[in-house]
Amino acid sequence: MLGWCDGLPTLVHELAVRWHLDLVAASGGGTSRVFRCLQRNTGASVWLKLTPEPLIAREEAEALRAWADTPSVVTLLAVDLAAGALLLENVEPGVPVRQLVWNLPEVAALLRDLRASPPGPGEHSVLRPLSHRTDFLFDLTERRLAAARAKGLVVAPTMLSQARAAALELADSGPVGLVHGDLHPGNVLSGPGARMVAIDPRPAWGDPDFDAVDWVLEGVAVPAMLEERIEELAALVPGLSPHRVLNWCRVLAALNAVPRLCAGRDDAETKFLVALADG
Repeated sequence: MLGWCDGLPTLVHELAVRWHLDLVAASGGGTSRVFRCLQRNTGASVWLKLTPEPLIAREEAEALRAWADTPSVVTLLAVDLAAGALLLENVEPGVPVRQLVWNLPEVAALLRDLRASPPGPGEHSVLRPLSHRTDFLFDLTERRLAAARAKGLVVAPTMLSQARAAALELADSGPVGLVHGDLHPGNVLSGPGARMVAIDPRPAWGDPDFDAVDWVLEGVAVPAMLEERIEELAALVPGLSPHRVLNWCRVLAALNAVPRLCAGRDDAETKFLVALADG
């Protein structure tokens, strides 16, 4: 990673020359760096996204190409997969949905568009099954929980292990479609005409109902509200299974609860997530 960071200025310069870009600002973290740029020929804003892991770039590029015909996903303009580089269209107004007031009909429109993708992996797909993504998320949460335990946080040791087993069983069953894999209000922007636009997929092949979880769980503290939200969403999204969405909520609740517990939160929503995870 350090070597990649050292070579990043040279790589960014080479890509800017090739794609006729002027750099404006840099941001990002984790597995990528993002640069806001202006196209020299049009003056339009675009985003140059770079990752040291070429497979992540290949996976994102495959998903964005599959969603190329929907306005609910950011547009891929150019790629250099060997360099782990994606050039992405700017989204206007582009405010993260987590900063806005949103409603389930808007979410339903997004989920319907995401489901209008190829029904399964083609011969040359690099995307892995949803079970792989699920395992990754539980591994990440286990590491966070282990660090918290070292500081004295007490969490039922079986909560994550039981949830992981149930999540993997759920991931290996049900329909197969293209899953965004990280569809939360921070990875969705306000687009033209109040349309939601998804960015930053961590895509996989599996149950599309996985992508509904964060939206129906947001701000919920009682079972009745969760069930009501799921039923409302199911009425608006053809093919969405209320039973499977509720099961996904149960098995993934631990992933939402652990960061809150690590932050010392003891509010009604956190208690609900822990209760949901414990079954």
